[in-house]
Amino acid sequence: MVDHYSPLASGAALLPITVVMLALSARSGRMAASIGPRLQMSVGPVVVGIGLALLARAPQGSSYVTRVLPAVLVIGFGLATTVAPLTATALGAVSEGHAGLASAVNNDVARIGGLIAVAVLPALGGISGLSYLHPHALAHGFQRAVLIAGSWCIAGGVLAAVGIRNPARGLEPSEAGPSDVLTYCALEATPLRQRGGRRAIGYGQAPKDS
Repeated sequence: MVDHYSPLASGAALLPITVVMLALSARSGRMAASIGPRLQMSVGPVVVGIGLALLARAPQGSSYVTRVLPAVLVIGFGLATTVAPLTATALGAVSEGHAGLASAVNNDVARIGGLIAVAVLPALGGISGLSYLHPHALAHGFQRAVLIAGSWCIAGGVLAAVGIRNPARGLEPSEAGPSDVLTYCALEATPLRQRGGRRAIGYGQAPKDS
């Protein structure tokens, strides 16, 4: 409404996020299988937070290429960095018999995050029903909302850096702490073809051909 985008144009404006994730998610998953998820799950949310902060510039001008696209690309890169190791870690933290439950919990958390974004974030940004009748008030509320969301993402990255540990070389799952086991299971859950046709190395096992 502020920049006079139609509903179709508004949706198309965010399409690069999907393109970036399609292009990079597989590589992100292979990287997490190689080095563990801690780095990506720490850096990715921070990158998303930076992208959201850049999106606060969107209402300040009508140029999509200079105001919106850079922020959208940064958000897409941050999501591609985060989502693959996050999903693999969540699903790999349980036995095969509980994989469905882990998937359900993972999806529930994602849906709750979406509900917060739709129902809570606008209120925190000061956007009310009347704001949609006043472009300047809506723009100001949007800027505040994306900055709040960006700060949450950065806080999530810091929390991941503190709370997630990659397993030490030669460490068996029975000797590891909860965060180590989570990582171990995530790596073991990665398909062999994504590990170059070889078993994961670094848990007291010699590399073997599949």
